[in-house]
Amino acid sequence: MSNIAVATTSQLAADAAAEVAAVGGNAVDCALAAALVTINTEPGVCALGGSAFITIWRADDDPVTIDGNVAVPGAGLAPEQRGHGAVRVTIDYGGGIATLVGPGSIAVPGTLAAIEHAWKRYGNAAWADIFAPTIRACRDGFPLSAACRYYLGYSSDCIFNRSEDGFAALHHADRTLLGTGEQVIVPHLADSLGAIAEEGARVFYEGDIAAAIAGHCRDGNGMLTAEDLGNYRAIERAPLLTNIGDWSIASNPPPAVGGSVLVAMLLASSELALDGWTSSALSQLVESQRACLDFRRRKLDLADDVAAEAARLVESARSGRLLARWTSASTVHTSVVDNAGTGCAITASSGYGSGEMPAGTGLWLNNCLGEIELNRRGLDAGPPGARLPSNMAPSVARRDGAVIAVGSPGADRITTALQQFLINYLLLDMPLKDAIAHPRVHVDTSGDVVKLMAEPGLDLPPMDLPVQVFPGLVMYFGGVAAAVYDIATGFEAAADPRRAGGVFVSDS
Repeated sequence: MSNIAVATTSQLAADAAAEVAAVGGNAVDCALAAALVTINTEPGVCALGGSAFITIWRADDDPVTIDGNVAVPGAGLAPEQRGHGAVRVTIDYGGGIATLVGPGSIAVPGTLAAIEHAWKRYGNAAWADIFAPTIRACRDGFPLSAACRYYLGYSSDCIFNRSEDGFAALHHADRTLLGTGEQVIVPHLADSLGAIAEEGARVFYEGDIAAAIAGHCRDGNGMLTAEDLGNYRAIERAPLLTNIGDWSIASNPPPAVGGSVLVAMLLASSELALDGWTSSALSQLVESQRACLDFRRRKLDLADDVAAEAARLVESARSGRLLARWTSASTVHTSVVDNAGTGCAITASSGYGSGEMPAGTGLWLNNCLGEIELNRRGLDAGPPGARLPSNMAPSVARRDGAVIAVGSPGADRITTALQQFLINYLLLDMPLKDAIAHPRVHVDTSGDVVKLMAEPGLDLPPMDLPVQVFPGLVMYFGGVAAAVYDIATGFEAAADPRRAGGVFVSDS
């Protein structure tokens, strides 16, 4: 049995990691098994037909990030066939969010390709062993989590009512939404997962499942084609590396924007809170978020060369120029470490969900083309195959004798949640659970007016921004999951109290 620590979205997922560790799975195997459970048993919050990034750092190797982000669809289509089949909806979640749903909002899914690539490159357990816990949970039924119920309370009637099987899975016979803890069985999902466990990702990208997905999208006037699916490949990338204190942090590189924004936020704020979160330190933290998110909105989101603009952002933060301007802007995560010193962090998303489920598959598809706050180019977001913008930032940090895997869900709150956790844990030496549970702030640049969103318990300074203080810790501010292995002190794992979460730590 492998010795591991895991922090993830649910105890069901943490138990899946423990099951794979018992058959000799390493940190990567266990992370993949847990991630598959979170992806497939958090309806509304995530789904297999979306995107994922996986950052892996072994003790004796360079770190790598596997890019399984969604891609622009439309291979083989004429220009006049693009940009259709989407519907704009507004939900009250997070203070009000507008998004596009329907077949036209669906981008080329990459999650499964990334999972298979990571397993082939780093895995030790059998492919079927990694899928076994997920298939069992989906066949027998799984409890609707509080996070899912919270989100579906806003979205079930306007997004997740678009598929007969999907609606039936989430509602009683009288059409009322299931409650927290009630059993969910998604028709055909276990069968689709069983086919993938037997045949590999090929069946999703080239086989019967691929044909069902492509046919459904074209019937709904969407852009995703069989050629898009057949052409998709996960890509290995060298992560962004930066040093904070005596830790080296590896995070998601361009063309994703999340890692660059996180690194810039850390560089701009790593000296601010060394005396704790005083009013002055919080003021400077807010300004670091404001500057980085403003840069992202003005430069990164619409850049033709994301890598060049990301380098400018990081260098500007490193030099101190970034803050000078301001002194006068849906996902699941799993973190696993093992006693070989390997850290694996997986963040996956299907956006707010398209509501679309091809008949007979049980697979909800993403609406990543329709995530207005991230994909500002709209439905015709570039040439087919180009990766869409992503704020996901699964990260692994290490210093002599210690490794930590960490990440967070939370759309555009991912980077601000991780920024505050990493300062709390790496620089302020807070205990792991306290570093995660500490109240957070987030500068919201998604609307016409920039606002400061905050949790209670902070000594907020006077602000030149409108301030909204929530009544308690809420999932809007992310769901950090962190697992640590220190050769001197052993394993530790903690999940965010803002979501139910689940952890497992080996006894020996």
